[in-house]
Amino acid sequence: MLLELRVKNLALIEKAEVSFRDGLNILTGETGAGKSIIIGSVNMALGGKASKDLIRRGADYAYVELIFSVDDQEKRKLLGEMDIDLPEDNTLVITKKIMPARSVSKVNDETVTAGRLKEITSLLIDIHGQHEHQSLMYKSKHLQILDDYGKSRTAPLKEEIAGAFSQYQKLSKKLEDMSLDREGRLREADFCRYEIEELEKAELKEGEEEELSADYRRLKNAQKIMEHLAEAYDIVENAQVSAALKAVDQAAEYDGELAGIRDQMYDVDAIMGDVSHDIREYMDRFSFDEEEFIRIEKRLDLIHNLQAKYGSSVEEILEKLEEKKRRLEELENYDLVKQETERQWKEREKKLEELCQKLSKVRRKEAEKLTEKIRRGLEDLNFIDVQFSMEFSRLPGYTSSGYDEAEFMISTNPGMPVRPLGMVASGGELSRIMLAIKSVLADTDDIPTLIFDEIDTGISGRTAQKVSEKLAYIAGSHQVLCITHLPQIAAMADVHFEIAKEAKDGVTTTFIRELSQEQMVGELARLLGGAEITEAVYDNAREMKRLAADRKTGRKGAVKKVP
Repeated sequence: MLLELRVKNLALIEKAEVSFRDGLNILTGETGAGKSIIIGSVNMALGGKASKDLIRRGADYAYVELIFSVDDQEKRKLLGEMDIDLPEDNTLVITKKIMPARSVSKVNDETVTAGRLKEITSLLIDIHGQHEHQSLMYKSKHLQILDDYGKSRTAPLKEEIAGAFSQYQKLSKKLEDMSLDREGRLREADFCRYEIEELEKAELKEGEEEELSADYRRLKNAQKIMEHLAEAYDIVENAQVSAALKAVDQAAEYDGELAGIRDQMYDVDAIMGDVSHDIREYMDRFSFDEEEFIRIEKRLDLIHNLQAKYGSSVEEILEKLEEKKRRLEELENYDLVKQETERQWKEREKKLEELCQKLSKVRRKEAEKLTEKIRRGLEDLNFIDVQFSMEFSRLPGYTSSGYDEAEFMISTNPGMPVRPLGMVASGGELSRIMLAIKSVLADTDDIPTLIFDEIDTGISGRTAQKVSEKLAYIAGSHQVLCITHLPQIAAMADVHFEIAKEAKDGVTTTFIRELSQEQMVGELARLLGGAEITEAVYDNAREMKRLAADRKTGRKGAVKKVP
């Protein structure tokens, strides 16, 4: 779960640290206090865009840090497969530094790309804002939600389909490439034979280029090598190591402490003798063979010319040779190869069709269960007499995840037929529908932290109470962070944070503080009371907190409903 958020020099925030806890974490504050900056900072840390304009005036950079605790063993395993090493306390630290010229993201002090960062954080946190609600307008999102719900049954089939579809595509491409006419095939076959003959005649061997290059370099620089070695030999021979050894040996006769130095001199004398011998031996056997030099030069020219045509290395050229041989065999046996390819293609298409049919049947069964649960969830959220279903259609071709196209259908008015969700629901309704979906997925969703922003758009009264119960239910199995302006939702808080701003010396600063139980009541009273907060408003706020506590009793199973 998300343990801490630290923000520095971001917009109105000079410095802020928030320690989140399990359950429902509520954030409230006056309009304009900077609530959006909090969610924005989390989004930026998770790989979202970060504008340099957000750097606080007078600061050189802005900084956001998220600290997660990764308790789940399976997630630690997945992170390990991504080469993310966790310390002994299983914490994962994500930082983002925003500078005028660029931004840098790090995971446990390792710099990462935005793409890799999103891949990592998708295991840990999910943010649901207005954009997420709006994603329900797209049918592709609906099928994804269904597959997530029934993933224990859909995921294995989708993996099998992906493999079959890949093979199907390759065979389709091969058949497409076999559309040459007879004259074109004959021309290509002749050219293949020419290339094969050229490559086979070269008789290339793996590792040959490296060996030839080393010999060429040595022969080309033969004179320099001999000059340097002759100079080295003279220096070694005239080093007078033997004379130094004799002097130390004589001194050691009078002082036993010099025995160690004497032994080292013996070693040096022996080593210098070996070096001198090896240099002399190399010089004696070294010879410059002009014919061999020319042969190597020509051979390297041939290899380099072939590399320019067929590949950057001898290994690639040899692979290209085998590829040309296979292609020539296909061209020479064109009719038989085409018949076999068509047979394989039909066989793969049949298999793919069977798998897609199987997945489609599974999806339709899971859709019945999912839509009924969502329908009941919508009733809990004050959708009266709502109808909710899923309509399937078949795509004209296959994809790596089947041939289904699916769309949620809804009717929010009695007697009206169901229509596509994207055509019917308003923005406020979409947010409640997404909440209903998330509450259904709560038991199967393994992402530990969920953030809800703008979940209370366009709702009030009893509907707001229903929304608060759904959030509390989800918080029974997840860590939930929610920004709200509604007292009904704020009353459900397990942990409550106030976001406020103050002006000092002409500078406005946003700060965050965790509220005590009594301060929670005061904040609820502010949300309830408007301009004037009376004792009656405080009593109402206390009653809301008491009722919320009753509703949350035994929450791990479900939130207790209070009439």
